[in-house]
Amino acid sequence: MLPRHHDPIIAIATAPGRGAVGMVRVSGKQLQPLVRALFGRTLPAREAVYLPFCDAAGIPIDRGLALYFAAPFSFTGEDVLELQAHGGPVVLQLLLARCLQAAAHCDAFGAPVLPGLRLATAGEFSERAFLNDKIDLTQAEAIADLIDASTEAAARSAAQSLSGAFSKEIHALREALTRLRMLVEATLDFPEEEIDFLQKADASGQLARIQAALQSVFTRAAQGALLREGIQVVIAGQPNAGKSSLLNALAGAELAIVTPIAGTTRDRVQETIQIEGVPIHVIDTAGLRASEDAVEIIGIARAWQAIAAANVVLFLHDLTRADQAEYQAGDADIRATLARTLPAGVPVMDVWNKADAVTGPTHAQGLTLSARTGEGLQALRASLLQAAGWQAPAGGSFIARARHIQALRAVEEHCREAALHLACQAQALDLLAEELRLAQGALSDITGEFSSDDLLGVIFSQFCIGK
Repeated sequence: MLPRHHDPIIAIATAPGRGAVGMVRVSGKQLQPLVRALFGRTLPAREAVYLPFCDAAGIPIDRGLALYFAAPFSFTGEDVLELQAHGGPVVLQLLLARCLQAAAHCDAFGAPVLPGLRLATAGEFSERAFLNDKIDLTQAEAIADLIDASTEAAARSAAQSLSGAFSKEIHALREALTRLRMLVEATLDFPEEEIDFLQKADASGQLARIQAALQSVFTRAAQGALLREGIQVVIAGQPNAGKSSLLNALAGAELAIVTPIAGTTRDRVQETIQIEGVPIHVIDTAGLRASEDAVEIIGIARAWQAIAAANVVLFLHDLTRADQAEYQAGDADIRATLARTLPAGVPVMDVWNKADAVTGPTHAQGLTLSARTGEGLQALRASLLQAAGWQAPAGGSFIARARHIQALRAVEEHCREAALHLACQAQALDLLAEELRLAQGALSDITGEFSSDDLLGVIFSQFCIGK
């Protein structure tokens, strides 16, 4: 631990602004002296006590509940004191100041009541819980993800991870890798033995089962990452194809200005919608065409920037102009630029709008819809989820982050290499053992058994103050 991890910390643990209830939280070693300085008495552990919160002169600031949790039976694993008062910002600031004042006050022997008490940094209470083995790193991250969840599905997935479901799967994978690695190491240590440890223990079968379990975990984690991050969908196409109308239709609100004038949209307009609980960040962009208008040129450049960062591109076409040679040439130019701009693997969905304005059969390749009437919108929503790779996994998903996905991909690669070395038998057992060790390390990075202080600093700095 760094020296700062030994300091007692304090923070307002409720959101800024006014509320019915607000909380001030303190965590550290041996908090009972602070409790006596504040209330003139000790508090029983894990029991809510209703009493006045007084300033240094004994004048009540407020009345509320005080809860004392003795280490290690607390969220942080240290002594924790929680003061629950009325949720006015002035009241909470007064309580915070009173605690700091009481901690700095010297006792009869001239020593501070609680030396070193300081304001907590973002996420520091959760960081203490992690450092004191109350939760692992995936559970700590799940706390922030549960707070930030924008959909019910995301909240439920974060709750799954917070309960330890994701960690349990990772621990099971690591234990299976450890057992297999022990067999390989035994074979390396005793090469003269007649018994083939690996064949007798079905090493190939064990590795295959590990890879199958890993694939299941990866699928659920990847779906959780979609729930956390959402899907970036950019609507692109020529002017007057109905991009703004489609955004409004998907959002169910008049967000973007719609007129018959080509080039009305000059800048990006974004709205987040939900489809089956998955956040979809839909971005309307300026119509793509050659232009001499300085403002429109900037809008088109921003449109291409948004397209380059998209997870899915909706290439919107106008059915009423589908047979016009000039319009076809414009679409062909956009398609060629999309091919040069988009990273490999980003899907481009062809969507034909204004189906309500066309009679008779059409030869459009892709989805047809009407942003004006809503025809075809449900099919578009389902196709968006499919294009982004969403499929509700059996057993639910784990909320996951990009670093989890990267680590699982690394484990997958190490296991693939291990299988190749295992096929070579004795000629590559040392390489096999090394790949298994690296796979173990990547799994340990997920739960935080072996994580650098820099990584922890980045993760916990994204939490709110007081959590």
